[in-house]
Amino acid sequence: MRAIAIFAILSAVAPCLSADDPPRAMYRADMADEIDAMIARGISGWIDYYKDLHAHPELSEHERESARKIADHLTRAGYSVTSGIGGHGLVGVLVNGKGPTVLIRGDMDALPVMEETGLPYASEVRVPRPDGSTVGVMHACGHDIHQTCLVGTAQLLAAMRDRWRGTALILAQPAEEIGKGARLMIESGIFDRINRPDFCLALHVSAGDPAGTVAYTPGWALANVDSVDIRIFGRGGHGSRPHETVDPVVAAAQIIVSLQTIVSRRVDPLESAVITVGSIHAGSKHNIISDEAVLQLTVRSYSDETRRVLLDGIRDVTLHTCRAMGCEKDPIVYVREDEFTPSTYNDLELAAAAAEVFRQAIGAERVRVRAPVMGGEDFGRYPRHLGVPGLIFWLGSVSSATYEASLEPGADPLPSLHSNKFAPDPKPTIETGVKCMTSLALALFDTVE
Repeated sequence: MRAIAIFAILSAVAPCLSADDPPRAMYRADMADEIDAMIARGISGWIDYYKDLHAHPELSEHERESARKIADHLTRAGYSVTSGIGGHGLVGVLVNGKGPTVLIRGDMDALPVMEETGLPYASEVRVPRPDGSTVGVMHACGHDIHQTCLVGTAQLLAAMRDRWRGTALILAQPAEEIGKGARLMIESGIFDRINRPDFCLALHVSAGDPAGTVAYTPGWALANVDSVDIRIFGRGGHGSRPHETVDPVVAAAQIIVSLQTIVSRRVDPLESAVITVGSIHAGSKHNIISDEAVLQLTVRSYSDETRRVLLDGIRDVTLHTCRAMGCEKDPIVYVREDEFTPSTYNDLELAAAAAEVFRQAIGAERVRVRAPVMGGEDFGRYPRHLGVPGLIFWLGSVSSATYEASLEPGADPLPSLHSNKFAPDPKPTIETGVKCMTSLALALFDTVE
């Protein structure tokens, strides 16, 4: 009931979602100069911290040092820290009187990517593979920026604790890149041991927007992500005598084509859905018809109902195609539930209120609405599990010069997230991230005059 009451307060100050009549928000204009002054004092140290994180990335489920550094910063700022949650996850809690509880999440893990940015602080980390070779490790998705903004926001909220009332939960999450971290932290029971949040917030760098800007998406923002494996059982033989075999490659080809009719003929045209076959493996030589074929799919959707239609359709199409092709036995369709990432829904009223806070904090010209994407992000598990409003917003990270050059005719596209050349512009990106997240958190806490 407490969460509902606080949500009603937010609704009262942000009752309208029309672009022509934007909602009022609880922006703390009285604290704007103080926030700017603290960011000016802190930015040099935050940039050093960011560069250290960038140079020393850690893969999913190996974020030991990243977590230790965050825990040290939070402890010094006055937070009570619980570590070792769902692996290397941690939560810093700052109880500051009676009021709303606001969770702010930042993720820590890096990617198995060999960095080629040419930065003086580029990662040179290499880790072994099972076959004895090595692979580079890089923060190619901006989680080093996320950690830095998380620490900066936590420090500012602690420094201004005489101006707000409530509880700040600073959550550093492992294993986002493999879709496990949020689930593992929730399953650890952490929300049974600390204040349950009334709001969940996060940010994510954008590789397509200039540093100093933010973007937000009301409603569905990021997709359900499912990984599906299909194993088809044929009857092998000589390539010159196909009539004596059941060719699993031909069956796989029929299935791949037929899968696309699920999106075009079973899903409501107004719903978003994607089925992509990313991998097919069969056979060992030109003139051998193999016994088996294996497909690997990624499946994307927003609503739970559309997800069900897609997964049920994949099972139906695969089963009946294999039977029609005379396969030796029914196929195996395996949905990797342990890798499932649920969609992220940005609460409409929270998104509208946040957008107004951002406009007042950094200027309306630096805030835009962004279309939803079919990428995945496991932040959505928190508001879904807790049944509270949630919001993740996009933080521009491209240097102004690079962004402007990319707009010229014939220019190369900007490096995307997960690219080995992705290189955020640290100073304006961190400044904007800390300012917007701090301003939004303060807008949600109870006010102290």
